[in-house]
Amino acid sequence: MNLSINGNETFVATGGREFDRSLPAVVLLHGAGFDHSAWALHSRWFAHHGFAVLAPDLPGHGRSAGPGLRSIADMADWAAALLDATGAAKAHLVGHSMGSLIALETAARHPAKVSALSLIGTAAVMTVGPDLLTAAEADDHAAIDMVSIWGLGFRAELGGSLAPGLWMHTGAERVLEHCRPGVLFSDLSACNSYQNALAAAAGIAVPTALILGERDMMTPARAGKTLAAAIPHARTVIVPGAGHMMMAERPDELLAALRG
Repeated sequence: MNLSINGNETFVATGGREFDRSLPAVVLLHGAGFDHSAWALHSRWFAHHGFAVLAPDLPGHGRSAGPGLRSIADMADWAAALLDATGAAKAHLVGHSMGSLIALETAARHPAKVSALSLIGTAAVMTVGPDLLTAAEADDHAAIDMVSIWGLGFRAELGGSLAPGLWMHTGAERVLEHCRPGVLFSDLSACNSYQNALAAAAGIAVPTALILGERDMMTPARAGKTLAAAIPHARTVIVPGAGHMMMAERPDELLAALRG
C-alpha cells in the first residue's frame, strides 16, 4: 500500500493481506541500502498468522519517495509517524542491522508506541569501516560489493540459497544497486555516528529478543551480547553458522526465533 508520511509517498508491504489495525501490528524495518523485499518470507508468515504487517521502504529506498534520512533519531521519529499514518496504536518492531537501531531508538523516544522488540544482527556500536564509507560516498560499486561480501556468511559463498537457481550475493547486489545515489552513504553514516544504543537500551521495558548470527562479520555476536546485557530481561538467540543477512541465509531459523 502507499501512504503519505511527512509529505512524501511511502510504499509499505503488508505481507499479501490488507492492513487491519484491529490486529496486533508488526513493523519490519530493513537495513542500510535495502528495502521491504528483505522481508519477503517473514512478512507473509506474520500476515497469514493473525498479525497486521507493515514492511516499509524507508524514505529514498525502494519505492518510497523523499531523500534518505540522515540520523537514527530521524528514522525513529519517522517509524512513529508510520504508525500514526496507519492508525496503529502500538507495534512489535522487528529491525535488521540499521533497522535494529531504528527500532531501539523508537522504543526510547516513543515508548507508548512499542509493544515488543526483535533486534536482528545488532550491536551496541555499529562502526562502519572507512573504506566502505569512502566508497559509498563516491557511489562506487565497491561499496555494494563490500556490503554483500561482508554481509553474507560462509554458506552463501558456496551458493546455499533455499530458492533453486538463485544466488544470495547477486540478489543482495541487485537490491543495493537500485538504491538512490547517496542513500547508502547516508544510511551507513547514520549507523556509524549513532551513539545512543546503550542509553536507549537501559530504558527498555518491553519484551526484547536479540537474534545474532554466529558468523556475522558486520555485527559480530559478541557486540550484540554487549547490547543485550544493557537491556533488562532481554532474550538472546544465536543462529548457528549465520552471517549478517539472516533473512536470506537462515529464513526458517530466523522465523523460529521471531516466533519464540
